[in-house]
Amino acid sequence: MPMMSELSRIAAAALLLALATPARAQAPACAPMPVAGEMRQLNSGGRPRTYRLFVPANAAGALPLVFDLHGTGGHAAGRAKESGFEALAAREGFAVATLQAEESRWNVPVATWRADDVQYVSDVIDDIAARSCIDPARVYATGFSGGGRMSSLLGCRLNHRIAAIAPVGGLRWFGPCPGRALPVLTIHGLADDTNAYEGHGDRGGEWVESVPEALSGWATHNRCAPKLRQDPQAGPVRPLRFAGCERNAEVRLLRIDGLSHVWPRTEIDATSVIWQFFKAHALP
Repeated sequence: MPMMSELSRIAAAALLLALATPARAQAPACAPMPVAGEMRQLNSGGRPRTYRLFVPANAAGALPLVFDLHGTGGHAAGRAKESGFEALAAREGFAVATLQAEESRWNVPVATWRADDVQYVSDVIDDIAARSCIDPARVYATGFSGGGRMSSLLGCRLNHRIAAIAPVGGLRWFGPCPGRALPVLTIHGLADDTNAYEGHGDRGGEWVESVPEALSGWATHNRCAPKLRQDPQAGPVRPLRFAGCERNAEVRLLRIDGLSHVWPRTEIDATSVIWQFFKAHALP
């Protein structure tokens, strides 16, 4: 058999590389319709549910979608005002779904007699995708306190649809989790006296492990290198991370000295920081 020419070898190698590398699904070609913070209704698991949707007026093409989850006792309108994700979305070009829990309390830890909030989130993705232009590879979840716990649960149970999570004041580890390695960013204050950084208080199943223990659970799931690293930075913010994670599914913590149980604005702009983290990740 004659020797393969150099050009043929290059072509064959390129074909093998294309076959070995999973292709990212192309976002749908469509034009999103603007929605200015409108409350919508749907049925999920036989229960009526609501959520608030924002789609910026200047958006073009398939948009990323950020789920923003209120804390225990909160509501969608108040959460939208507190986080400011809609104002950022108007500048950056992404959609925001601010969800509403039944009786303002997410079903986490899960009780079978309560609403299935994981299914609710999946149903909201379908509902938005049916009426708006959403990139299914760029759907993200964040939330504060109880909403942080719920976004942690979504990362565990819905990671085939959620590209990355960023719980604030509420990271939990609900493993073992099925599915892929998932990028995680969490922000937590050392002076948080509601969801204590050290964990193991009197909160029952709502607040068990410490924040470092929860972070380590995610790092193990993502097959990161075992050592937690601290990046140098002046001021009250201490960036910690696990490196070498599978598929670049980084696991990061911004620990803030003196921060109580609030959404950070002074030490860092949590909303902008989270969006920058989300922008770096998509479903494979």
